[in-house]
Amino acid sequence: MSTANAAKEAVGAAYQLELMKHAQRMTWDAVTRIAQGVHPGMRESQARQLAEQVLTELGMQRIWHPTHIRFGANTLKTFKQRSDGDPQLGEHDIFFIDMGVVWQGHEGDAGATFTTGADPQMIACAAAARTLFGEVQAHWRNQGVTGVELYDFAAARAQAMGWTLNLDIKGHRVSDFPHAIYRAGDLGDFAGQPNAGLWILEIQIAHPELPYGAFHEDLLA
Repeated sequence: MSTANAAKEAVGAAYQLELMKHAQRMTWDAVTRIAQGVHPGMRESQARQLAEQVLTELGMQRIWHPTHIRFGANTLKTFKQRSDGDPQLGEHDIFFIDMGVVWQGHEGDAGATFTTGADPQMIACAAAARTLFGEVQAHWRNQGVTGVELYDFAAARAQAMGWTLNLDIKGHRVSDFPHAIYRAGDLGDFAGQPNAGLWILEIQIAHPELPYGAFHEDLLA
C-alpha cells in the first residue's frame, strides 16, 4: 500500500478492532430497538426523539453524527440533505434509520431500511438494499478489491437488479473517535484495498420509477 493510502487508514493510540466490533453491535442494537418503536402515524421528529431516548437507555458515550430517520420520499435524501417537512409515516410506507454513536471511545455507524404494511414494491426495495450490501461486502472479502472497484461493482450489481445506486453516497472512514482527523475521503474513492474495521460501506438505492429508496450501511469487518 502506498504511503498516501496508509495514511488514510491511520488510527489513534486507543484503537482496537474488538472495540470497533463492540461499537458495531451496540449501534445495531439501537437501530433494532428504534425500528421496533416506529409506527404509522408517527412523524420523523417523533422518531428522532425516540432514538435519543433509546440511545440514552443504552448508555451511549456520545453522538458522532446526527441521527437521520427518513420517511417515505425522504428516503431519497442523502446524508447532507435536509428532510422535506416532517412527514407522517403511513400504514403502507418505508423508512430508514442512520446513526453514528460512540461506544467506549470507538465509532459505531449503522443504517437499515424498514417497511410498514404490505406494499410489495417497498418491501422489495428494502430487501434489495440489504441484498446488495451483502453482495458488495462478499466481493470485498473474496476479491481483495480497491474501494474504487468495490463501488464500480456495487453500481453494476444495482443496475442488474433493477435499482439505481446513489453514487453520491460512497462510504467513509471510522475508527477510535474522532476519525475525521485522518481526512481519508470516501471509501468509493480509496485506491487501496480497504482493511477490516476501518471503513463503513454505504448502499443507497432508488426505485427506478417511484419516489422512494432504501439505505443500508455497516462496518466492513
